[in-house]
Amino acid sequence: MIIEDLIGKMTLEEKVAQLGSVSIRDLLEDGKFSAEKAKRRIPDGIGQITRTAGWSDLDPRRAAETANEVQKFLIENTRPGIPAISHEECLSGFMTSGATTYPQAIGMASTWEPELIQSMTSAIRKEMRSVGGHQGLSPVMDVLRDPRWGRVEETQGEDHYLVACMGVAYIKGLQGDDLKEGVIGTAKHFAAHGFPEGGRNWAPVHLGMREFREIFLFPFEACVREAKVKSIMNAYHDLDGVPCAASRELLTDILRGEWGFDGIVVSDYNSINMLRTSHRTAADKKEAAMQALEAGIDVELPQTDCYGEPLLQAFQEGIISEEILNEAVRRVLKVKMMLGLFEDVYVDPDAAPAIFDCSEHRSLAREIALKSIVLLKNEEGMLPLSKDIESIAVIGPNADSRINLLGDYAYSAHLSHEEAAIQIVSVLEGIKAAVPENTKVRYAKGCEVFGGTREGFTEAQDAAWESDLTILVVGGKSGLSQSDTTGEFRNRTDLGLPGFQEELVETICATGKPVVVVLVNGRPLSVRWIADEVKAIVEAWLPGEEGGNAVADVLFGDYNPGGRLPISVPRTAGQIPINYNRKPISFRDYVFTKGKPLFPFGHGLSYTSFEYSDLEISPAEIPTAGQVTISFRLKNTGDREGDEVVQLYVNDEVASATRPVKELKGFKRVTLKPGESKAVTFVLSADQLAFYDKDVKLVVEPGTFKVMVGASSEDIRLEGSFQIAGSKREVVSPRTLFTTVEVSKR
Repeated sequence: MIIEDLIGKMTLEEKVAQLGSVSIRDLLEDGKFSAEKAKRRIPDGIGQITRTAGWSDLDPRRAAETANEVQKFLIENTRPGIPAISHEECLSGFMTSGATTYPQAIGMASTWEPELIQSMTSAIRKEMRSVGGHQGLSPVMDVLRDPRWGRVEETQGEDHYLVACMGVAYIKGLQGDDLKEGVIGTAKHFAAHGFPEGGRNWAPVHLGMREFREIFLFPFEACVREAKVKSIMNAYHDLDGVPCAASRELLTDILRGEWGFDGIVVSDYNSINMLRTSHRTAADKKEAAMQALEAGIDVELPQTDCYGEPLLQAFQEGIISEEILNEAVRRVLKVKMMLGLFEDVYVDPDAAPAIFDCSEHRSLAREIALKSIVLLKNEEGMLPLSKDIESIAVIGPNADSRINLLGDYAYSAHLSHEEAAIQIVSVLEGIKAAVPENTKVRYAKGCEVFGGTREGFTEAQDAAWESDLTILVVGGKSGLSQSDTTGEFRNRTDLGLPGFQEELVETICATGKPVVVVLVNGRPLSVRWIADEVKAIVEAWLPGEEGGNAVADVLFGDYNPGGRLPISVPRTAGQIPINYNRKPISFRDYVFTKGKPLFPFGHGLSYTSFEYSDLEISPAEIPTAGQVTISFRLKNTGDREGDEVVQLYVNDEVASATRPVKELKGFKRVTLKPGESKAVTFVLSADQLAFYDKDVKLVVEPGTFKVMVGASSEDIRLEGSFQIAGSKREVVSPRTLFTTVEVSKR
């Protein structure tokens, strides 16, 4: 076998090199590949090439040429002659200059349409492969439970079932049907990174084993079993005193032993060295490397620190088995073979420019942006707006900003480039393009997103007074700098509009003129005053390069919004956690605040109306290994075509361990013309009703299960029940993870 032959011929130094990585910026000189620098950095070969802050700044053709030069050097100038895997971020598109930038992940989740996300990652795959990229460091599979955490925007929301569905689709599109033409997906951060202590990034996570397995591990298990993901990235934090980067139970026993994962585990950036510097479970880099490798981390990213000389020294001293090293090298080489790197690693530089941000990909970015927008409130049918309006004031710090439409792992936002590398349409530009030329559009910034002064209030108020209607575009700014309000490291203690923005909204509303608020943000905002006083509120999230056009299409009725919230919006940070699927005893009011969220999970309005009827549950009783069919009819009772996201929730009424008041078990985005109706059928397996009992065994218990079908977690339209009969059954793999859904005319 070629892998065993390779391992048998490699020196100890060359094996260790396969677990290391190097940043492309360390191989460039004046923006060009330098063989002399490469000889110093990668004399024994290398496992991974890190693109960020080097390769990513190159135009597509030059990036492809550089990829070829690096691989040619590795093949011809290192003794093993083994090509490297090139990786980059791709959370909202390939994070490189000129690539298409899609809505941030929280917006993708708001589409509730996994098939659309699979189409997006298929497009990302083509852009990455065209310049020699092989691994994408996405998707984020963290189940979000604390919206104070800065990385809320990178997640798919608060529900493990929704997160799993979207993540599996993401990986399938990225990896494709054949990895020789695909890009490895990297499910991260393993595991439970979305519930950090105090909402602080990297902070410890406090969870019981039942909740940890049932909620926070479920999306990762789905990615392994259903999507066959080929890479997992560890989380930074510790669980009950054990850092994830050093947890053999997590990275080997569960991941490989229980789930059968056959890919590579890569370290989150610098997390191995953090065993020494932050967690202090290791005295030095050598000990940190030993802990990580023995736990199951195969490759150190973003560049070799602990997996270089410190790890080599550990093997030379005989304090760690070489077979552990061989197993990690074996896994790395296997993935390289699956990618086809030993057959043809070179790319055509002339092909890349035509693929990057092509018209097809821009069109897809616009479609996702449209479907991600959530209409939170529309009192008195204020929206859609008439294009016959004579004058509009467009006000707010996010109205004329392009960069603020991007998520923290989009190229320009991540690297703090105020000038975008691609064409981005601002909300102001989108509105101007949507209305007739004779419509007067006045613009005033009003204030900054964060900081600044109120000096712009007067200009903004004058613009509102002089116009028939005001569109206020407020929210946050995403990135990693100190001026950003959302993104990695940008944790908050409150969830209100930052800076003077709420005062700006109140000032404009005081004019008495009609006001529409558009939120551009990466985390849910507790906009209580706005929710009470403003008649129309649109949640746009971070909608990407076509965001301005998408917002305008929704505001003026060229598109009927159908997005739904993938996360509950708290009234105040003091309610956290406020996820919809808590236990019955958790639902109580506070002294001065209601117990319910400002807007519930699954919420979203439309410009049309829908009727649910004819619920049928069959059979009424199933065995503990059976399945039940839940069907109903959905009708568009309005005068516009529209999308309804039908949602199936289930509650186990009596169980041996406490159960949530309701759990999402199925959903489908359905498009209906005026007067049209369709039958929706869910097939639910008893496996999906399993939970971890007192002995932490996954079981299905007999009992009564309540069925709830509706338009959100609180807007339930149909209810029924069925029974599970027989004896308690322990569930073993393989098991059914997802509900099947069929939409038909019958």
